[in-house]
Parts: sequence; C-alpha cells; structure tokens
Amino acid sequence: MSKRLAEVFARCEAENRSALVGYLTAGDPSVETSEKLMLGLAEHIDIIEIGLPFSDPMADGPVIQAASERALAAGTHFDDVLHIAMRIREKYPNIGIVLMGYANVPYTIGFEAFAQRASAVGVDGVLLVDIPAEESALCADIFKQHDLSQIMLLAPTSTEERIQLAADAGDGFIYYVSLAGITGAEMGEVAKIKDKLSLIRQYSKLPICVGFGVKTTEQAADLASFADGVVVGSYFVSQITSNTNAEDVIVDNLSTSASALASAMYKAI
Repeated sequence: MSKRLAEVFARCEAENRSALVGYLTAGDPSVETSEKLMLGLAEHIDIIEIGLPFSDPMADGPVIQAASERALAAGTHFDDVLHIAMRIREKYPNIGIVLMGYANVPYTIGFEAFAQRASAVGVDGVLLVDIPAEESALCADIFKQHDLSQIMLLAPTSTEERIQLAADAGDGFIYYVSLAGITGAEMGEVAKIKDKLSLIRQYSKLPICVGFGVKTTEQAADLASFADGVVVGSYFVSQITSNTNAEDVIVDNLSTSASALASAMYKAI
C-alpha cells in the first residue's frame, strides 16, 4: 500500500473516524478554477480523487458526465491534471491523492509514462473504472514500480470469487460502490452495504471506502459508523453547475459542505 494512504487511514482510525474522500473532475469548469476548487476542498478532506476527464464516462451519472464535458471543452490535458495534483501535494503534504478515471487515458499516454509522471507529482493511487481485477495485470507491475496503489472496485453484485480477485489484485483501499448503478443515483440500503462490507472483510484487510449516492451528512454518518472511508463525488460536483460564474461562491460552498461532512465522519464512542 502507498505509505501515505496507509498513514491517512491510520490517522483516521486513531481519531476514531472514517476518512472523507472527495471527488472533483480536473479542469471543471476551467483549469484555473478547478485548481482553486481542488485546493479549497483538500483543506477539509483526507483523500482527494482527481477525476480524469474523458469523453465516454460510462460508470458516471449525468452530473459527472457533464463535468467531463465542461473540462474537455475547456481544453484540459493530462499535464493540467498533473499540475493540479502537484499544487495539492505542495500545499497538503499529508493528504491522499488518487487519480480516478478510465483506461483510455493511461493507455493513450502509455502506462509507464502515466505512472512515472503521476508518481513524480505526489499521486498515491490510481482507480481505473474499466480495468477490473481480472485485467489488473495490464498495469499492476508498472504501478508497483512507481509506488502507486491500484485501487479496485467492488459492488453489490460482486460474487465471493470476484471479491477474492479484487482482494488479491488491489492495494491502497477497496472502493465499494453502494448501488448497482451510476454515480449520483440514490445510495444503496445501509444495512445491505454493512453486510457486504462484512463479507469483503473476510477476504481483505484493506480499508474499504463506500461511495456512489452519498449526498447528506446523515448518509455519511451512517456509513462512517462501519466503513473506513466515505466517498462524496456528484454532490460536490453539483455545486459547480449552479454557480459557474461565481468562483468564490463555489469555493465557499464546497468548503462549507466538506466541513460538515468531515464532522459527520466521527464514530460513536
């Protein structure tokens, strides 16, 4: 596991809370504004997921799809993503940084160049939605050589066989998708999520973060009571769309929302 990600989860455990993982798409609504939004969000969270804008984000709902479209329309390139990651690392040396997206991006750049450049700016892990555990060997050795955790997804439909595969292939943490659907949909039933995490823990000792559909502090608190981390994405991204011409307002809204969610991460004593 990435040393920094391990330290993030150890720190959260020592403070009796879950890690708050926040997602934004790089370059949305512009590269310059995106950097400010990411830096503002990073102040309140434990791990930041930097979305790699892509033209066909099939696992994402309309909110994040639109964010990718805005980012691409703004001319966002991989160099811009790396610059944002570098700025976050400079300002927040202890935060976890994960690149999240689709295999097309590193495949086009070349997995070796992708990994080398990501590691050089302080990225800790990579989550490629369309590279499942069965195909993880495509880049596993390259990521390990550059100290990048290869994060695996599991879902309500994951069989025990696939859980074992993800446990063997994954590193950093396991991202558990709370529902059988796209980002931004309604979160899955808490009791069923808890049961599934209990099953996954029979196969893996990695921290488990739960995402997809988390929109309220109440939902976040429910998940934080048993999950190692809670991922919030579409909720943060949606705050950009209603204030696209008011950068300071977006930053303030994100900071306020993230601070409230961070307070909900503490577990009952």
